[in-house]
Amino acid sequence: MELRHLRYFAAVADTCHFGQAAESLHVAQPALSYAIRQLEAELDVTLFTRTTRQVSLTPAGQYLRAQAERILAGVDEAVDGVRRIAAGRSGLVRVGITGIAAFSHLPRIARVVKRELPDVDLRIQSDMLTPGQCDALRAGTLDLGILRPPAIGEHIDTTVIDVEPMVLAVSVDHRLAAEPVVSVADLRHEPFVLYDSRDSAVNDAAIRTCRAAGFVPHRVHQAPGTAVLLALVAAGLGVALLPASVRSLPLDGLVVRDLVDADTVEVALAWRSGSDDPVVTAVADVIAAAFADSAFADSAAESRDTQLADHRSVRTRLGARSGEKP
Repeated sequence: MELRHLRYFAAVADTCHFGQAAESLHVAQPALSYAIRQLEAELDVTLFTRTTRQVSLTPAGQYLRAQAERILAGVDEAVDGVRRIAAGRSGLVRVGITGIAAFSHLPRIARVVKRELPDVDLRIQSDMLTPGQCDALRAGTLDLGILRPPAIGEHIDTTVIDVEPMVLAVSVDHRLAAEPVVSVADLRHEPFVLYDSRDSAVNDAAIRTCRAAGFVPHRVHQAPGTAVLLALVAAGLGVALLPASVRSLPLDGLVVRDLVDADTVEVALAWRSGSDDPVVTAVADVIAAAFADSAFADSAAESRDTQLADHRSVRTRLGARSGEKP
């Protein structure tokens, strides 16, 4: 049984009129009548009772009509789904996101993807540092990463989507908690809490900020993740220099203060070099466009404008280069 024959049968069954069915199908009536006779011969049943005055369904035809509606609806749904996947409009995308960005950037990402690609299922893995995300991207267990560049290792491409100034986090009873703006030089003798990863871009920005002020931070405590780092700061064990998006976190026992002449840290969208999955490309484009939009320029706007001046569509870059280290 050909799918074409089933569609022809359904059209005649709906109208009980060969002429009207042929017109709706844009086929000649003799060709339609011949196709129905072929179908009846193949099934060895009579599907229509024909007289000179009317056409009606037999009991077998009534049963086939109900089944044909279900089958054709399923086929149409499958075809539409395949086309949506091929066009990048549907499917599963696994996204890793680094610590603080899970609070500050993830809501924006989830909102814009839901609006632009409602049939895409985002699976989020949060609090992943850059090295872990890069490993997962290479292994194929992540499709996209929201991380702090530079990427670690080979075969990872990135595009910067945000640039944030560094700010100071201290406990509520710290001597600098009452100051609205703090000079980095005032931290010269303070103990610091840093991430324990040697590849941490946030650590690098913190150290650059201190060195620019003429000292190297005294590293007392190391934290495996953002939650532990903030807990140590809240306990008064040290201060921390963190991206400004830390303000989006619940900060019991902490205060955040602006810094004079602080360095900046980037947020980047990352993917495996050579990736050509249409839905991954579509999601990457939507995310990159959302952060390039001036409507989202609410943090370090001037710096971000400089960093994003040469932004190109991710769609033109995914798969364009393979093996290049960002």
